[in-house]
Amino acid sequence: MIQTLVIFGASGDLTSRFLMPAIVRLHEGGNLPEGFRVLGIAQDEWNTERFRRHLEQRPPFAESGPVAVREAVLGQTDYCRADVTNRDQLAHALSRITGPLVAYLALPPSLFAPAIESLVALKIPKGSKVVLEKPFGENLASAQSLNRLLHESFPERDVFRLDHFLGKQTVQNILGLRFANRIFEPVWNTHHIERVEIIWDETITAAGRASFYDATGALRDMIQNHLLQLLALVAMEPLHALEERSLRDNKVAVLRAVRRLEPDEVTRQTVRGRYVQGVIGGREIPPYVEEPGVRAERHTETFAQVTLAIDNWRWAGVPFVLRTGKALGQDRREIAIYFKPVPHLAFGQATQPVPNVLKIELNPDRIALAVNVNKPGELCELDRIELDTPLSAEGLPAYARLLLDILEGDPILSIRDDEAEESWRIVEPILQVWNDGAVPLVEYPAGSEGPVRP
Repeated sequence: MIQTLVIFGASGDLTSRFLMPAIVRLHEGGNLPEGFRVLGIAQDEWNTERFRRHLEQRPPFAESGPVAVREAVLGQTDYCRADVTNRDQLAHALSRITGPLVAYLALPPSLFAPAIESLVALKIPKGSKVVLEKPFGENLASAQSLNRLLHESFPERDVFRLDHFLGKQTVQNILGLRFANRIFEPVWNTHHIERVEIIWDETITAAGRASFYDATGALRDMIQNHLLQLLALVAMEPLHALEERSLRDNKVAVLRAVRRLEPDEVTRQTVRGRYVQGVIGGREIPPYVEEPGVRAERHTETFAQVTLAIDNWRWAGVPFVLRTGKALGQDRREIAIYFKPVPHLAFGQATQPVPNVLKIELNPDRIALAVNVNKPGELCELDRIELDTPLSAEGLPAYARLLLDILEGDPILSIRDDEAEESWRIVEPILQVWNDGAVPLVEYPAGSEGPVRP
């Protein structure tokens, strides 16, 4: 197991919110190797003591794990000021590391290529891993260029394109639900399923990260990576074995089968919106365009909905609706499988059963199946009940699970090169039509259900 984690861009929010709390959890569980060290690198005029104090004051790291564990992790953490594009500074920062390292690029995507070029020029130790946060590129061409750069110096198994959704326990439960239960797989196809909805609606606004969000938008931020990953897991063919190549091959096969939308299909099958002033939970929400760092002329969407089709035998004719939005009236984070109605109903025309729905809720974690039964005491009438169960929150949180895989060199939950490119192939034509203004940017009040397309 690799003993050194180097975080580039360590003064950023990602480090204190996710990476260092994950290290605390791994340390607490005895999952880290003896002698494990963290080196933070950023351009802030800090030293190690100032960096540790920064972490101690920032939630959620400040509340993560027992005090003794946090102190032990901080004692294993150092800091060095360096610009990733300045190879002399970077060489000095890395000079004391002799063995393989994990180079975690917690950087803006524009710095991925310069950082990789610097690491290659410095000839970091063989067996080192490179981790890139999403978004991986800004379009298909940039993703392909970044992949070419990585392939020049690193084996694909040493490159980890991170999507933290894949570390979520409920997301991984999709595999068990589908492939370990005979009752589901025979009906998991176009003959029995009417549509699939993959939803990530949030009441939170873009406040606090609007400058990043305004250069990205909902389609790139959520659908291009997270929601397409969920689509791949829901729609892929059965695995011959739960191992890295089989899982990633099957995901890529599904993404390749997703039909690339033509311009006229984009205008019919997509919706984009932006929230304006409204009320959420009794709190007045200012319009998105008034958030610091937002440029209204960019026409950045805070809501995106896309209906896709998968052109293969299993899913022909089944629409997959991917939807995400901020500042909405309620949190709704789920995968919903809507089954077709029964072919013949013996209860007469007066009683129409609602089709069965299987919901995999992602936060909080829960699985629910809506079914029809007889009303109590009424032979000829139907009632609707929901069989549901919460899912255990035990086990490692998403970032801790993914970091452990990276340290152990297991890429099963990372995004492969062709997988990243296929996601952009799907999204790019939508972005092009949106940029041309052919799909209106519909405004919706904060706290509402989202945009109503004219």
